[in-house]
Amino acid sequence: MDKLHYFTNSISPLPLPEKFTYPFHYTPHPLCVAAAEEVQLYLAARKEWQEELRKGKMFGVLVVRTGEGKVGYLAAFSGILAGRNRHAYFVPPVYDVQEPDGFFRIEEEQISAINKQIEELQGDARYRNCKQRLADETILAGQVLDEMREQMKAAKEERDRLRSTAMQASVETHDRTSLLIRESQFQKAELKRQKQYWKNFLASLQAEIEVYETEIERLRTERKTRSAALQQWLFKQFRMLNARGEERDLCDLFKDTVQKMPPAGAGECAAPKLLQYAYRNGWQPLAMAEFWWGDSPKNEIRRHGYYYPACKGKCEPILKHMLQGLQVEENPLETDVHRDTELEIVYEDEWLLVVNKPAGMLSVPGKSDVDSIYQRVRRMYPEATGPMIVHRLDMATSGLMLIAKTKEVHQSLQAQFKDRKVCKQYAAWLDGIVEEEEGYIELPLRPDPEDRPRQVVDMVHGKPAGTLYDVLHYNSGRTLISFLPIEGRTHQLRVHSAHPLGLNTPIVGDELYGKKADRLYLHAEYLGFVHPVSDVYMEVEKESGFDDL
Repeated sequence: MDKLHYFTNSISPLPLPEKFTYPFHYTPHPLCVAAAEEVQLYLAARKEWQEELRKGKMFGVLVVRTGEGKVGYLAAFSGILAGRNRHAYFVPPVYDVQEPDGFFRIEEEQISAINKQIEELQGDARYRNCKQRLADETILAGQVLDEMREQMKAAKEERDRLRSTAMQASVETHDRTSLLIRESQFQKAELKRQKQYWKNFLASLQAEIEVYETEIERLRTERKTRSAALQQWLFKQFRMLNARGEERDLCDLFKDTVQKMPPAGAGECAAPKLLQYAYRNGWQPLAMAEFWWGDSPKNEIRRHGYYYPACKGKCEPILKHMLQGLQVEENPLETDVHRDTELEIVYEDEWLLVVNKPAGMLSVPGKSDVDSIYQRVRRMYPEATGPMIVHRLDMATSGLMLIAKTKEVHQSLQAQFKDRKVCKQYAAWLDGIVEEEEGYIELPLRPDPEDRPRQVVDMVHGKPAGTLYDVLHYNSGRTLISFLPIEGRTHQLRVHSAHPLGLNTPIVGDELYGKKADRLYLHAEYLGFVHPVSDVYMEVEKESGFDDL
């Protein structure tokens, strides 16, 4: 089957995109939506895949124009599907690690053979018996020597008693003294002989064990060396093209990143596969989108049929290269939409102020020259001392932010946040119905190192995060809810809303954990804190303004 698919239904009413999709922050182009729907119909028809598909997988579509001017689409999946990385309907991998006679499979078999050797040595009956015997005999040696020491201690006490008795009776003779000395010397010599005996005996057992362990360690070192070399070799086989025809391997693309080396699975996501195949065939990429199909992973939040941006940990360095030569949409996060927006001050006095941050405005400066709350208040209060920004809100979140005008006030307010003495309340629209009208969510969170700023639920390594909630009302299948976060972790309310173990209902407009909309419908509407100077408990409110979504 040809990898290039033409649309089943007419696409003539749909305009072609003017620029290619910015893959890390986008709204799917209608052509991509049409292509994705056709891929989803194909997936639904593959009955033999349904059990695996239910576990969840990322798929992607790429709309392309051929040299003859025809428009069609390509489809791909991330990783492998049904135990294979090649299927007729989907584009092939950039490099096929499953090629049976290829270097990778041959070397992988060698490493597997080493693993088997290690397992056989570790399971060898003589080795295991020898280790057990060493453990048992070590305990016995300790017991024997401890018993001898106790006997020597008792004998010494008896000798001391006899000496004392003889001296009192003035009957101790030279012969008795000599006898007691010889007894002491004999016991010390016997203890020394026993120590040497057990030392030699245990050493012989240890030497027998070390024959096995030396070989196991040698095999482990060989396995590590061969695995690292194979991984390095594999990354060099992923030679990624861009629209200019330039080619760079993964090692080269990741050398300037924080991790320096490509993460496992780099180059095997849907987006790089799609672009590589299009470039190989001389087709022009027009638009791209990726969607999740199946259940959400255990820790991440992925919803069936939802579109997601490309992951940053694995794909950002690759796509940054592969998109060169294309006209790509601007990063919406670097568009200064609020440069002319007047900053609303909700409360102000001599020492502090509370502002209403607009949705889409940064709290602090980012990498690009986009306006932020910090830059605004610095310009407004040039005489202010200290960092000013006491806490942050996500760029997409609107609402109340506390600003300090002096270093001392900043320190006092930050201490209140650290001690969780500041009360924060949020309003949010959730994209579904929350049945329980009130409750408490406790899901520990940590960053996803391969897809920042996304957070994941991790019951083992996550930091505690608790959220109280109250349902306010319902409208058109959605829920207006009030949140009171206890800890205030990054994306806490967004994850607690969307995660299956939380409310399982993402916030409207949450493109990371739900569906993109005109904005993220999350607003910080209340702050309660102790004024650092007057010591009066302050309450500041600003309603969300989206009660009737």
